[in-house]
Amino acid sequence: MTPNMTLAYKDNTIKTASPAELTLMLYDGAIKFCNIALAGFEKNDINKVNTNIIKAEKIIVEFRATLDFKYPVARDFDLVYDYIYRRLVEANIKKDPEILEDALKYIREMRDTWKEVMVRSRAGAGGPSAIQYVPAQKRAVSQ
Repeated sequence: MTPNMTLAYKDNTIKTASPAELTLMLYDGAIKFCNIALAGFEKNDINKVNTNIIKAEKIIVEFRATLDFKYPVARDFDLVYDYIYRRLVEANIKKDPEILEDALKYIREMRDTWKEVMVRSRAGAGGPSAIQYVPAQKRAVSQ
């Protein structure tokens, strides 16, 4: 696949994704960026660390900005996102991979929980409002 075909595929995937699928893609992106930052720590590439932690931070900021607080679960999500964001900032400032690993652990847990909500919602077990608080806009954080 050529680079242009790959970009077209990614673009089409984003444009046709449901809000729940976009949310899952963003979680995957945050995980990817944290992993790239961890690789940067191993190679002592501070620029790679900084750039990719900031990308993960932007995803968390997007999640917080799109929470719909008419659903009580949004407050719980906001608290977790706040914690993750603060840990990402701290990992970047202190250049500490252990702090980044902590943030990544929570991002993975949120992603796994989100995936389970999607599965249950498709099966009809999640209730009618299970995924209504996902981002309403189809925004993507640049990679």
